[in-house]
Amino acid sequence: MAKIEDHPLRYALANELHARPFPSVEAPGRAAYLALKPAHNAAGRDRDAERAHLIDLLDRFGAPHPQPDATHYFGQIGRHVLKWESHTEFVTYTIFGEGIAERPFDAATFALFPQDWLDVAPGTRMTSALIRVEQAEGDEGIIDKVRDWFVPESLAISRMLDDDLVVAADFRIDEAGHMRFALFARPSTGARRIGRVVQRLCEIETYKAMSMLGLAKARELGAQMGLLEKQLSALVADMSGPMTSPSETLHSLLEISSALEHIVAKSSFRFGATGAYETIVNQRIEVLREERFHGRQTFAEFMMRRFDPAMRTVKSTEARLEKMAARAIRASELLRTRVDVERSAQNQDLLKSMDQRADMQLRLQRTVEGLSVVAISYYGVGLAMYLLGPLEKLFGVPKPFVAAAVTPVVIAGVWLMIQRIHKKMH
Repeated sequence: MAKIEDHPLRYALANELHARPFPSVEAPGRAAYLALKPAHNAAGRDRDAERAHLIDLLDRFGAPHPQPDATHYFGQIGRHVLKWESHTEFVTYTIFGEGIAERPFDAATFALFPQDWLDVAPGTRMTSALIRVEQAEGDEGIIDKVRDWFVPESLAISRMLDDDLVVAADFRIDEAGHMRFALFARPSTGARRIGRVVQRLCEIETYKAMSMLGLAKARELGAQMGLLEKQLSALVADMSGPMTSPSETLHSLLEISSALEHIVAKSSFRFGATGAYETIVNQRIEVLREERFHGRQTFAEFMMRRFDPAMRTVKSTEARLEKMAARAIRASELLRTRVDVERSAQNQDLLKSMDQRADMQLRLQRTVEGLSVVAISYYGVGLAMYLLGPLEKLFGVPKPFVAAAVTPVVIAGVWLMIQRIHKKMH
């Protein structure tokens, strides 16, 4: 049987789809989640430092190390399970444990991450969360618990995955600095299904936080864009009337265009990432198949009221920036056109002036030619009189009569000679 040659990346690409398995979480259970992101240049961060930080945590529990180029890790650390993932801009840690604390969302749960290890983290905390998983036969007692645990006006609670779980959160940061998620699983709900929901909730929280960076960027650019738009509007208004210095106006327009292009270059990655993260948030909520729980606000409704307006602001700022850049380019093109038209008019005036000067030179030349005919004829008549002088003695013709007869002939000859010269030249 002939061997088929595989593409060099075939296995790597196929295995990528299975590289990040969902965790298994038993009820009752708990999880502590942490997402770290450098404050600047997150996409170009030191990934070796991130892996070193992970290995430091694993070494504390004598756990095996990941592969040198790994972007994910899943394994046992002591009595708990660690899930680590490296993404484009951030890295996440999730520690899963069995059982629940007596005190709901006890900050001690996050102590699964050693404090001295957190102190040397290569990045800043983007978000962190405490997740509590309880068993619940029915809906009794759930409302009372979430009323005590969460802020009522921000509470989002839903039945998920065909009522296998009831999930609640308020997306507020508690006194210890963490988000809180409560899951109430039916006794028949499997550990893998609970694990998928926990994973989705962590992703929703992380990508929501990452998306909101776009809003911060949009607000940061607001004042700068307002100033540039004011300057651009003033320059465009000045272009409609007489201009003292079109070159200075063009220079100002080019400065505004350059500033806008600089802003676009600096913000395009953030705005593009925000759009991608927003899509992920909405997709993750959609796959949870929410159903309303006792008339309360669902996760999708919470995002629609709080999250979606922020994303529309980002999109509006991005569109405004693109329109301003295009407007500045159009204004520059219009000014160039106006300058070209004015220069064409100046050139026409110059050509007209040159034509007038050429006509004057032609008239002067003809005048000079007329005078030259007279001058040449004068000298010609003088020479002719020397030649015809003897006729006065031979035939007795007076000299004035000879001059009168010779002058027209000489003038006519000179004039014909000049005309022949003109014909040869033209």
